[in-house]
Amino acid sequence: MADNVKGRALKIVQVLKKSYPDVKIALDFETPFQLLVATILSAQCTDARVNIVTKDLFKKYKSPVDFARVSTEELEKDVFSTGFYRQKAKSIKSCCLALIENHESMVPKDFDLLTKLPGVGRKTASVIAGNAFGIPAIAVDTHVKRISNLLNFVDSEDPEKIEFRLKELLPEKEWTIFSHLIATHGRNVCFARKPKCDICSIADLCPSRREDL
Repeated sequence: MADNVKGRALKIVQVLKKSYPDVKIALDFETPFQLLVATILSAQCTDARVNIVTKDLFKKYKSPVDFARVSTEELEKDVFSTGFYRQKAKSIKSCCLALIENHESMVPKDFDLLTKLPGVGRKTASVIAGNAFGIPAIAVDTHVKRISNLLNFVDSEDPEKIEFRLKELLPEKEWTIFSHLIATHGRNVCFARKPKCDICSIADLCPSRREDL
């Protein structure tokens, strides 16, 4: 049974690659540090909104030192439209101080070191590892959590359990792109409230597809 699930998982990746041949991370960034800040801002916020905010933010603040020096109040205003702005400003400033004090203002490549940064959990660390450093990782966002359950890959709401289960099912080389494929599919077809099963490219591989169409 396990092999069947693995085979189905790999087939889903292959089909989605054809559906979204140019898939990539939706956040705009030029450096690992910019991706770190953008990912912190993306919590409970659309990537499109974050990209609007960071366009000006990264012109204003170039380095961890710049973020550390600015007043909390000013940074809160800069990131206000991403929501939860007080916590995000606090996390960014704390994270930047840690980078300055412990990593010579550089974002570490080591996954465990990433997760020790303030405001950085496994999801954020996975985004950075996979997209800034090319280290295979699966970032479990709301789309990956929901659709992985719909596909019967997992039966859990725990992001860490989902991450480890998906890593068992998929070849390492597919880990990073899997997150992008599923997130893209969730934004375009597999909506939470009313999925478009009638146009879904992986409907035949989905145990949860609607049959009333």
